[in-house]
Amino acid sequence: MKISARLRAVKPSATFAMAAEATALRNQGRDVIDLSVGEPDFDTPEHVKAAARVAMARGLTKYTPIGGTDELKDAISTKLRRDNGLEYGRAEVMASCGGKHSLYTAFQALFDEGDEVVLPAPYWVSYPEMLVLAGAVPRIVTTTAARGFRMAPAELEAALGPRSVAVILNSPSNPTGAAYSAEELRALGRVALQRKLVVITDDIYERLTARPVAHIGTIVPELRPNLVVVNSVSKSYAMTGWRIGYTAAPAELIRAMTVLQGQTTTNPTSIAQAAAAAALTGPQDSVAAMEREFTERLALMVEGLGTIPGVRLAPPQGAFYVFPDVSAFFGRRGPDGPVASATDLSMYLLRHAGVASVPGEGFGAAAHVRFSYAAARVLLEEGLARVKRALAALR
Repeated sequence: MKISARLRAVKPSATFAMAAEATALRNQGRDVIDLSVGEPDFDTPEHVKAAARVAMARGLTKYTPIGGTDELKDAISTKLRRDNGLEYGRAEVMASCGGKHSLYTAFQALFDEGDEVVLPAPYWVSYPEMLVLAGAVPRIVTTTAARGFRMAPAELEAALGPRSVAVILNSPSNPTGAAYSAEELRALGRVALQRKLVVITDDIYERLTARPVAHIGTIVPELRPNLVVVNSVSKSYAMTGWRIGYTAAPAELIRAMTVLQGQTTTNPTSIAQAAAAAALTGPQDSVAAMEREFTERLALMVEGLGTIPGVRLAPPQGAFYVFPDVSAFFGRRGPDGPVASATDLSMYLLRHAGVASVPGEGFGAAAHVRFSYAAARVLLEEGLARVKRALAALR
């Protein structure tokens, strides 16, 4: 059977590929510490689960409006006002089946064949693939560890061509944990205004940071007609499996996205919508607790990696990842032969140290690997010890 050309051009997710490999080894009885997938190891807050139970008891198990219930839309608006200083009404917000679905739908609604979208690298593995599926062309800006993996305004300007229509910002970033300052966002926003770019801001990790993260929509309010804000309850509320993401944007884009969603998934799960509304408007204590714990785990990871000769790390400001440069080990040999790439190194660590990571090639950074610290501290400590021993064993 023939597969479409556009899908043949799309690569599988590197993060889930490594997680699948780790699962396969674990099913064989191997002891594997999984530091690959970006998923909080906390449980969904009890008041959120209670809201879902209430929704089921009330019989809220039917179709909802395509873009979400009024209750959830109002909760999204409340959250944006409270946390970001952004004002959006019901016609300017919609819910989808996770943050990835929100981004995919926005890309499909925004871009025509050949439109160029500026994408700072390292980037989340799904951005370029979703852009390709939308017919868009990623214009990659390679950032450096020396600058904290943050794109400079001059780099954004230099990347723009005659068909450049948008830029994607992810702060804090997956995989680097880099976060832009208010001054940096103001400067990037000025370039976007001058060049009439759509600014797509992926805020999924905004709450999981040691210090407040600035929002370009607040700092450069003139961007609002061309601003697309995407977020999710997955990370901040430990609700990855509930699959609720949301978008705030001009009403005309929300209408277009709603048309597309109506012809694909229709509405997100009604029960999950009720839970998400409770998460966004209810007590925020669990978010603060996760934030504190992740901050302490980050310190553990930075300290532990700092004791491994050859590993170089630009300390992150948020999210729950570290993204060290491991290129010093390329060219050495392990039991399976030469280690020539980040993929080789990740496979070596998985098979011979029992630690799952994600190689940097999928993130546009071939010298790096990503470790998630969304795991208990005892696992992180053991994982770091295994990595240190395994890297020292390479010859």
